[in-house]
Amino acid sequence: MSKPKYFLYARKSTEDDDKQVMSIEAQLFELREFASRENLEILAEFQESKSAKTPGREQFNIMMTRIESGEANGVLAWHPDRLARNSIDGGRVIYAVDTEKVSSLRFPTFWFEPTPQGLFMLQVAFGQSKYYSDNLKQNVERGMRQKLRRGEWLTKAPFGYINNPRTRNIEPDPVKSKLIVKAFEEYASGSHTLISLAQFLADHGLTTKAGTPLGKASVKRILTNRAYLGFTKHRDEYFPGSFAPILSPTLFEAVQKQLAKRARPQYKRTVHNFPFTGLFRCGECGSMITAQWATGRHGYKYRYYRCTKKQGYCSQGYLQEDALASQVKKQLQAVSLSSAAAEYLLNAIESIEQEDKTAEDNRLGLLKDELLAIEKKLDALVDLHLDGDIERAVYLKKKDVLMRQKLQLTTKKSAARNGRKNWVEPLRNWILDSKRAGFLTDSDDFDEIREFVRKFGTNPALRDKAISISFCPPSVFARSVALKAPSLSWCAASPRTSSELSEVEVSLCDPTGNRTPISRMKTWRPGR
Repeated sequence: MSKPKYFLYARKSTEDDDKQVMSIEAQLFELREFASRENLEILAEFQESKSAKTPGREQFNIMMTRIESGEANGVLAWHPDRLARNSIDGGRVIYAVDTEKVSSLRFPTFWFEPTPQGLFMLQVAFGQSKYYSDNLKQNVERGMRQKLRRGEWLTKAPFGYINNPRTRNIEPDPVKSKLIVKAFEEYASGSHTLISLAQFLADHGLTTKAGTPLGKASVKRILTNRAYLGFTKHRDEYFPGSFAPILSPTLFEAVQKQLAKRARPQYKRTVHNFPFTGLFRCGECGSMITAQWATGRHGYKYRYYRCTKKQGYCSQGYLQEDALASQVKKQLQAVSLSSAAAEYLLNAIESIEQEDKTAEDNRLGLLKDELLAIEKKLDALVDLHLDGDIERAVYLKKKDVLMRQKLQLTTKKSAARNGRKNWVEPLRNWILDSKRAGFLTDSDDFDEIREFVRKFGTNPALRDKAISISFCPPSVFARSVALKAPSLSWCAASPRTSSELSEVEVSLCDPTGNRTPISRMKTWRPGR
């Protein structure tokens, strides 16, 4: 038989560049030195970074195909486990030896001859390699199960956390965790889409490696990551974690509701989908406004809105959709609040709410003391009656009075607890809606604008190609301020409280800083 010609094969087990960087270089150096010392003829070198636990290695398959075609009849590798750790690839090598496609296998760390004993030892080596891989997998899985039982995070910390090598767990990052909380609060307010929230995160330093804002899928993964609730995840199953959560369950669920709301299937827009139908009524006859397509000059198609005239004769003409949308946006712009003004008023409301909570706590304490005093009086009254110190008729009369007083105090206490926050939520919702109205003025989603007008405005009408929408009194007040005093700005919202109501004095500042009180918004407190 002619002198064997060899293929050199080197492999490392990971595809990551930062792991086992020296493995292939070390193998190539040792194998080349071995070939030179043993005077082996190397026709080609094959190297790859891939696990041999499963079949499908590209370079290995190319090498074996060339061997089976007779191009070479020898293989040089560091150890049999570099060639195969699975039964299919191992069997392919052994079959090539059996059919004399391979006449020589050389390993610096392993002896082999193409004899029955040599083939048996090669099979043992391949079997040991497979056993090592299988056993390693079981050990890794057992270790992961133990880490899950201890509530430890298994992989690299998600954004907002950092890995602690001492505890082998994760902990909230002092800075990034606050950004996560702020992002959730922003999205829960309903003033952001996934795209605008990505820009918000980019403005605060969270971008892709290329420095661009995150994609919508990446933002959604952040907003649905249950790790921020203190859960760890393995194979799509969540487990209680032993690390500190970043978010409260209330805030997380509020964001999930917003995501579900925005993820509702949208009707596919067709040529018959007119976004502003079903919203406006004719200002002349009261019929609903309908829409249809029309073809203008040069074959250009456009949508326009007109009265259905179902109530009889109506002189109203049509209005193109672009003009209608422009008027709606102007109406929303007139009643919108800037982000700064909305943030300012929300902070003022929070201050009032906190003051109200303190007052309510004090009042509940007084009610509790009064109830305790009545209980003592009832106990003393029963003792007097049992000792015979007062007549039964007097006892029953006094007891009836005390029982009715106790019922009144209990009712007041219950009403105070149940109605504590009822006064502030409508005002907070109005501010958030007014802020969102400003965002919608730059939106081309007419369906979203329509739904917002239905919620925020009343009695939308169209007459003489001009629309009219009624808004709540605070919105009307905001619009009058913008129209009458464009050079003024919101500068104060001073809370005033009494035993019966909360009062916010809204002031304006001129460019010189002079304050002018122009309105007071009063909100009655329930349960007083």
